[in-house]
This record gives sequence, structure tokens and C-alpha cells, in this order.
Amino acid sequence: MDKKIKFSLAIPVAPYRDCEILESIKKQDYPKSHYEILIQAGTNASKNRNICIKKAKNPYIYFLDDDGIIPKDFLSKANEFFQKHKKIKSMGGPQLTPKDDKTFAKISGYTQESFLGSFKMGQRYKLGEVNLDADELSLTTANFCAKKEVFKKVGLFNTELWPGEDPEMFDRIKRIYKIAFNPTTIIYHRRRPTLKGLCKQIYNYGKVRQKKEAILGQTASPVFYIPAIFTLYLISLPLTLLLSTLFIIPIIIYTLAIIANGIHITIKEKSPLSLILVPIINLFIHISYGLGIIAYFFDNH
Repeated sequence: MDKKIKFSLAIPVAPYRDCEILESIKKQDYPKSHYEILIQAGTNASKNRNICIKKAKNPYIYFLDDDGIIPKDFLSKANEFFQKHKKIKSMGGPQLTPKDDKTFAKISGYTQESFLGSFKMGQRYKLGEVNLDADELSLTTANFCAKKEVFKKVGLFNTELWPGEDPEMFDRIKRIYKIAFNPTTIIYHRRRPTLKGLCKQIYNYGKVRQKKEAILGQTASPVFYIPAIFTLYLISLPLTLLLSTLFIIPIIIYTLAIIANGIHITIKEKSPLSLILVPIINLFIHISYGLGIIAYFFDNH
């Protein structure tokens, strides 16, 4: 039987936060001699991860978010996956909403995993199927593992990017290696507990999206600009309605879509409050991301 893999668990943490994930790491059914824990505090998550990469003594570096919870067989499942797919040098897993999250955070998680809430990136928040050629649509650094040799080839995380450092890193890795999505290595990841916190998070995602593409010398997929176009449409609606009442049609269709999404999630999750909160959360997610995209152009032109 193959030897068990040795992991270095890299956990960036802000100076003002507790490292909640330590509790579930202590409960792992994996030999303690086969993993080390690297906690790096600082305000720049990319810099923290880079420091962990340099400190790591083991061949596999597993990046985890500080506010996550992992099952006791998490490392065993990761070991099992790499043993089965020996050519794979990097792998990520889903980040699911914790069952004990507060009501708003939980419904926010339901919304983000839906197609309307996050488009194809909702795959990040679902179990899904094994994919040996995955990309940023299903991967995040909240739950990502790579052999240390990968970083010697592609370099370290870009410290000028946060959030959004993980899609940029995945793009660089995929130019040389394939990245796998493994649904058996699950992290339960805390969602933003307030609407304000969620809006700030999504706004930053939109703003950094453009910066990431500029760094890589490429253009984002047109789908990423839809929230910006929608936001500009909403801003201009009072004026465009003076030209023609037909301009009301898109907002009617959108309203019906977010209500239908709310009904679907309410039934699926047996969550009555989703009927009210899902449409509101969807609206704020789309506007926040759109404003982030727009803000980038104002800041850089």
C-alpha cells in the first residue's frame, strides 16, 4: 500500500480574527506526524500564503481559510484522491455553507450556490462531480492543495490582488498543469453574516476581476460584464422610461427571475425566509459586482 502523503496546512488569518478551523484540524483521523500547521497572520492573505509556502516542510501544501470547518476524514480523503490520481499535482474541493451559520449567512450561501446568484461559479459551493480539468469556476483557495513544486514553476501568489488572487493563480497553474476538483474534500466555510459585509465582499470581487485580467494580459469573459450593464440600466431607468415604457421590460423579467429563484430555494431548503431574502440578496449581489466592475474603470482611466 502507498505511503500516506505529508501535508503542510497553510492558513492565512487576519490579525483581528480567531482561527476557527484549528478545532476541526485537531480532530483529523490522519497521523499527526504527516501534517504540519502553518498559521500566518497579516492583512494581506496573498502575502500570508506566500510566507506559508516558503515555510512548508512537506511536499503538499493545503490552503484552508481560517473560518472553515473540515470533517475528520478531510486529509484522509485528500490523500486517497492524490494516491488514486498520481499525475494530478493540484486539487481543490467545494466550500459548503455551515449548518450552524446564522439565518442571513445561510440564505446568502443558498443564493450564491444558485446559477442566478453566481452563474457557473456557484459550482464552488456545491458537491458536484469529480473533474480532473477544473478551473476557477469550481475552485477557491479556501480549499485548495498543490505540490510545492507547482509554485517553483508558476511562482507565488500575487500580493497586489486580494480578493481575486486565487483565480489569477489558477490561471497560471493551468498553463502548465491540470487542476482537479474533488467533491470528497469538503470545507464548511462561513458566509458573511450581514448584507453590508456581503455587498463589500462582492464589490471587491468585481473590482479585482478587472485587475486580475489586466495582470494576465487578457480580457474577462463577457458574462462578467452583465452585472455592470444591469447596474447602469437601473441607474438610467428613470430617464430611459421617459423615452419609452418598453425599457421597463428587462426589470420585470429580472424581478420574476429572482422571485422564482427565491421560491425554488425556499422549497429546496425548506427555508420560508428565503422567499423574502433570496430576491433581495440576488439584487444586491448583482449590483455590488456591477459597481465593482465600474469602479475599476473609474480608478484606472
